[in-house]
Amino acid sequence: MNRFAEKLREHQLPLRHTRTEVLQVNVGKLCNLTCLHCHVNAGPKRKEIMTRETIDRTIEWLAKTDIPTVDLTGGAPEMIPDFSYFIEQVRTLQPRRRIIDRCNLTILLERGYEGLAEFLAGREVEIIASMPCYSPENVNAQRGDGVFDGSIAALQLLNSLGYGVAVDLPLHLVYNPVGAFLPPPQAELEADYKREFATHFGIVFNKLYTITNLPIARFASYLRHSNKLEEYMELLINAFNPATIDGLMCRNTISVGWRGEVYDCDFNQQLDIQWQNGRPIFLWDVDPNKIDNREIRTGDHCFGCTAGAGSSCGGAVLGT
Repeated sequence: MNRFAEKLREHQLPLRHTRTEVLQVNVGKLCNLTCLHCHVNAGPKRKEIMTRETIDRTIEWLAKTDIPTVDLTGGAPEMIPDFSYFIEQVRTLQPRRRIIDRCNLTILLERGYEGLAEFLAGREVEIIASMPCYSPENVNAQRGDGVFDGSIAALQLLNSLGYGVAVDLPLHLVYNPVGAFLPPPQAELEADYKREFATHFGIVFNKLYTITNLPIARFASYLRHSNKLEEYMELLINAFNPATIDGLMCRNTISVGWRGEVYDCDFNQQLDIQWQNGRPIFLWDVDPNKIDNREIRTGDHCFGCTAGAGSSCGGAVLGT
């Protein structure tokens, strides 16, 4: 039973794709970290990575569109062998596209990735970086020992290159709750982050995005182990806010998997809720001019994006 679809019918709220503004590409599940809240189940031993052939087919499709934003995520997207190649190929397209790298920060300091931060700055790649708290204890509990110090060092490196300072080098941070609760108000938390990082570390950044943890993959396993899964689902369902529907990221985003399959969002991707037409659909099978107004596929996990102020890859849906 899809309780979310029933909730939409109850409120007479259609959920359909509008105009595509973002092509979000999950290039694989390989990551140098194993974070508690990860909805991808990413980690150092994962083998799923996007090949150059799939990258080329994605670029060929993108070149036929005017989709303005290419959002690269993972895993740690920087760990696939052709990460730099992907960015260079996007940079050749006209009109010029905004490129986002969803970075865990610590990868910038790993051996073998020297010069990565400089590469990103040189290509004017926007960085959206995971930073679940300004407290070392909370960050290390969620992401692993030593991750807080590494993240601070990476942020200081990015600031030295102009990130968070120069207009063409945006640096945004992402907050995920460290437990089974909703994020606090985004604007208030952003003010706290900016004060703490500036005071203690001399770090500046542009915006803070608060993102609700969805009850899937590794976070769902944590909830089950803690006997909190049903309680968390009830929290999300009871906090359903119909005003968030218009701003949901699935309405203007196409999500692409590491093999090229298409989804409505990265969460659907991890649950393998693919676009279907009698068979799985790949990006290069899609006519970009014929996807407006398509019905978005949903599940109970969608309550995570509609709870409270809402949640999207760009942070809270309401009050921003």
